[in-house]
Amino acid sequence: LQETTWGILFLAHAVHAFHSGLISFWVARKSKEQRWYQRGNQSKLALRRWAESSQWTFENKWYLLEAEESFCNNDVESAKTYYEKAVTSAKLHKFVHEEALAHELAAYFYLELGAREQTLEHFMLAHEKYL
Repeated sequence: LQETTWGILFLAHAVHAFHSGLISFWVARKSKEQRWYQRGNQSKLALRRWAESSQWTFENKWYLLEAEESFCNNDVESAKTYYEKAVTSAKLHKFVHEEALAHELAAYFYLELGAREQTLEHFMLAHEKYL
């Protein structure tokens, strides 16, 4: 029972770190405040550590935070690469809703770039996966 409780608490912490990272990078992009970027980076580093020990569960989340950080830094090529890696990893590991989320965030990235075709493609794929 105690092992199960610790496992649940760890997973809750990991999910919180993932979502906090996504929110932090979004706020950093909009506000340009360094503290949000730092918070996102802390979450990203935690997910990277966990991905090293459990690739199946955490790899796609880490890649998505890398993509969002790259988007924050206007590193277009890295962002494209990491969004694609996040989608591929989520698909490979059967995290359907996280695959949808990766497509959705990639769509917003491409929208910002003015890349209409890629934006529509990723929004359509996100919609399909969310269903």
